[in-house]
Amino acid sequence: MNVTTETTLAANRTDAGAGAGAEIDWNEAFCSEGANCFRFGLDDPGRAYIGSTLTPGEYVSDSVEALRALISAVKAGAADHLL
Repeated sequence: MNVTTETTLAANRTDAGAGAGAEIDWNEAFCSEGANCFRFGLDDPGRAYIGSTLTPGEYVSDSVEALRALISAVKAGAADHLL
């Protein structure tokens, strides 16, 4: 899983990794109570992204399969101890 910020994005402009000039098609943000908003996106090569609307230049990216597994694990309660 890759974590990208505007700083690492600028440093990796020639890198073929996540966020290196990729156009991300973001879905409409999902917001819970207190305006904690997250958004999901895909780019043309098929990488998946999760980002916060509070810090639009920062996001996590990985393969669609890896993020699908992460979401399934969270839904199954694997992160409940963090709440």
